[in-house]
Amino acid sequence: MNRGIAAPRTPLHRFTVPLSATRRGARLARLLATEQLNSWEMRLDPARLIVAELATNAVVHGRVPGRGFRLTLTVTVDGVLRIEVTDPRGEKAPASGSVSLEPAESGYGLLLVEESADRWGVLPGPFPCKTVWAELEAGRFR
Repeated sequence: MNRGIAAPRTPLHRFTVPLSATRRGARLARLLATEQLNSWEMRLDPARLIVAELATNAVVHGRVPGRGFRLTLTVTVDGVLRIEVTDPRGEKAPASGSVSLEPAESGYGLLLVEESADRWGVLPGPFPCKTVWAELEAGRFR
């Protein structure tokens, strides 16, 4: 996990949407990301897998009753796709080095993100939120 990359580079395309912290919201995140990537004429995988995992984690581990999560997709001029999922549980951020080869009680968790993304990390704030992000270089998704 990388904590050093704090913000996306200059955006070429940007898409952001608030979603409910439900299974339906997680599914909608994946479907909307698929449609957006198609409209930008980009390959869907592994971005679709990363969106699904981060959105599911926001629903399962980052849920606060009455609060949703936000999905943001950004494509930069230097060809990086950045996927961000922001949820209201900043105190429940994955710890550095917490990705394990053994499945957690609910599955493989962030191992899929670790293996699929070029970089990923967690940004705190704005209080009480956190943002889990992942980046894919252009050659991985075009």
